Amino acid sequence: MKRPSPELSAMMDAARRAGTGLMRRYRRRSELVVEQKGRADFVSEADREAERTIVALLGKAFPRHGFVTEESAPRRLDAVARFVIDPLDGTSNFLHGIPHFAVSIALQVEGTLRAGVVLDPAKDEMFVAERGAGAWLGKERLQVSADRTFSRALVSTGIPHASGRARHARYLPMLEQVMWHAAAIRRMGAAALDMAYVAAGRSAVFFELGLKAWDMAAGALLVTEAGGCVSAVDGGEGFLASGEVLATNGRLHPQMLAMLEGDPAPRSVSAGRAARTRRPR
Repeated sequence: MKRPSPELSAMMDAARRAGTGLMRRYRRRSELVVEQKGRADFVSEADREAERTIVALLGKAFPRHGFVTEESAPRRLDAVARFVIDPLDGTSNFLHGIPHFAVSIALQVEGTLRAGVVLDPAKDEMFVAERGAGAWLGKERLQVSADRTFSRALVSTGIPHASGRARHARYLPMLEQVMWHAAAIRRMGAAALDMAYVAAGRSAVFFELGLKAWDMAAGALLVTEAGGCVSAVDGGEGFLASGEVLATNGRLHPQMLAMLEGDPAPRSVSAGRAARTRRPR
């Protein structure tokens, strides 16, 4: 990306600073004090330190912007612009020594996603997007995969937390449908990176239930700016609020929607239905 906006430049710098701190903590993770927020839901000082770093840097640069973050209460929700932040997506991977986790920062202006950053500090990969300017990994402009059939498609997913029995009951039939059609399925444990990988063409599809806006916001913009589609799993547009998301290369979106609805003949969903989801708000 040649000329990122001042906001995106600041987001990239904040993500880098937070990522440096996370890697320092990762190398000494045995010393971390870990708290359990809920069943299979953890937080540590690494998460909180990364969030403080990001909020301090962006708050200084843009004092009128609001913040929606994972580890603290929202700030200035009436602001026209706000940052949506997950300081450590993939906490379980981080705590178990699996080098697959991310910093995710998105900018919303009047409810519309304008910029997004997903940083994988362990692999030193920063995925960035700005509305109308494409999605990028360094100097490489990202493009979703060209897969047109599920026999070639790699599908990523996230398994709902063990506490969500009703969500499991909905999810398992969806997974069964996809297993019959996809070339392979992956459960990587970091939704922001799953969506970045769809944008980069590394996988063709990602779906998950029970997410939060900070898990998806930056990744959603990456996918659409790389030419893909993002919607709720029922085809609607409210995925940031519902937490139920489907991100695809676009070509497989209608078929995937049909599978998630239990339709054994995926061709029954029209392409027009998916096309309306290309630009997330």
